Order: sequence, then structure tokens, then C-alpha cells
Amino acid sequence: MLHEKIEIKHEQDTATLYTYILDNFQEIDSNRKRPMIVICPGGGYQFTSEREAEPVAIRLNGMGFHACVLKYSVKPAVFPSALCQLAKTIGKIRDQAEEWNVDTNKIIVLGFSAGGHLAASLGVFWDKEFLTEKLEYSKEQIVPNGLVLCYPVITSGPNAHSGSFQALLGDKCQNDEHLDMVSLEKQVTANTLQLSYGTPIRILLFPLKIAFFLQKHY
Repeated sequence: MLHEKIEIKHEQDTATLYTYILDNFQEIDSNRKRPMIVICPGGGYQFTSEREAEPVAIRLNGMGFHACVLKYSVKPAVFPSALCQLAKTIGKIRDQAEEWNVDTNKIIVLGFSAGGHLAASLGVFWDKEFLTEKLEYSKEQIVPNGLVLCYPVITSGPNAHSGSFQALLGDKCQNDEHLDMVSLEKQVTANTLQLSYGTPIRILLFPLKIAFFLQKHY
């Protein structure tokens, strides 16, 4: 196994990427390419939960997947710092795909709670200029092939987990325009990674609010 600790920097903030990359063996398939699961732990954008990090990676390894855990920047870092770090992580995985034996058609982001909000943010913002202009990667390089959202934070509306949005936006959390921007059900477009109806490449488990929006408008 290749277990590395890699810094992912965005401006003044630094995330840490921990890799759990399985070895290939001559007796099975020395050229095997595996899916890569990028894990974004929860923690209300105030910390990153350990219980949603390495234990998940190890379980995924046992199922035959490569995995990595992104300990993204949290409070006092504000939007879009963590999003840029996740986008750079996807770009780096594509850069390292040959060395790491990654199937570049199966790079999946798995997010829990606030980490689910981060994963879904990449799902809606991957093609937006405000994001790509901050990166050394193109939009095609940072888009994942699928998302898995586990009890994600999504809306900043009446049923919001307000602490997550306060931590994510900092001083801007009282600004309706900024709150709307990170209320992801309002950011769905035709280019948003959609629910899979038998398409093997895009496996996206959206919460019902986004799913209904997609069905209604697209």
C-alpha cells in the first residue's frame, strides 16, 4: 500500500491528503486500474471527523478500491477555500493516475455531513469560472465521475444546519446573496452531476430536494 501525506495548498490555506493506494500483484493483475474514492469527512466546517476518515478508507480498501482522505481547511478558512482544495485533489489524482494505477473514469467523491456539502459543491460548481480561474487545472480535469453524499448539509434555508454555514462563510454568513450561493439546491443547472439511471460513469446520490429539482427542471 502507498500511504502518503500530501499537502494541497490554496492561497494561505493548506489541506492534507492521506492516500490509501492498493498495490498490484503479478499473480492477479500487475496492470490493474482501480476506482479512487476521495473521502471528505464531516465536522460542520469546524473540524474534520476522524470516524469518517481512515476507518472508511480502510473499509473501502477491503472492497478493492483505492481511497484517500482529504482533511480540507475549516474555520477560520472560508468559502471557496475547501472547494478549491477538493478540486485540486481531483486534478492531482488525474495527474498521478498512471503511477497510482487509478481508473480515471471512476474517480468518486464520498462526503459526509459538511463533507457532503463540499462534495456536492464540486458537483454544482465544477464548471464555474469563479472556481476554475483559481486553479491550474481545466474544468474537465477537476470534475469527478460521481458523488456519494452521506447525510449531507445542502440547504442554507429554513432547515439549514446553521453552524455549518456560519463556519463556511464567516463574516459573510448574514449576507443573503452568499447564503444563496452555498444553498446547493439553488445552484442546480443542466451541467450538475445528475442522478444515475443506469449510467455507469455518473453515480450520484443526491438528497431528495436536489433530486426533485433535477426531475422538475431537467
